[in-house]
Amino acid sequence: MTADHVFAALASPARRELLRLLLDEGPQPAGRLAERFDMSRPSVSEHLKVLRDAGLVAENRKGRERHYRLEAAPLMELRDWLSPYERFWRERLADLTTLLDDLPDETGRDETGRDETGRHQTLPDETEGEKEDDDVRRQDD
Repeated sequence: MTADHVFAALASPARRELLRLLLDEGPQPAGRLAERFDMSRPSVSEHLKVLRDAGLVAENRKGRERHYRLEAAPLMELRDWLSPYERFWRERLADLTTLLDDLPDETGRDETGRDETGRHQTLPDETEGEKEDDDVRRQDD
């Protein structure tokens, strides 16, 4: 199957849920899968047919039942198709991280603790501010 068939099959939330069920719970008969959905059994069977035609599930007949299992090969092909885009976004996010690291923080300092003039800046000790607040409260009493 082509990537287009696989993408078309994955476009449906119901079909993605069928794949998730087969991944999490293993091969199952169509009837058991249909019980999990708020739709008719023929509708679930149609979704399973689309997945089968795309190569995403395999069907085995056992007596009168049809059992379905996940086939991962088409998903691997999609992963291969998507990997250049993953690299693209990873590079963009790395560039963004570098840009953000170079920006000064809300105190005007960069990651080294230096301000825009290049001087190392320290913040006043917060405990001193707390002492001043306590002194003001005592004077008000």
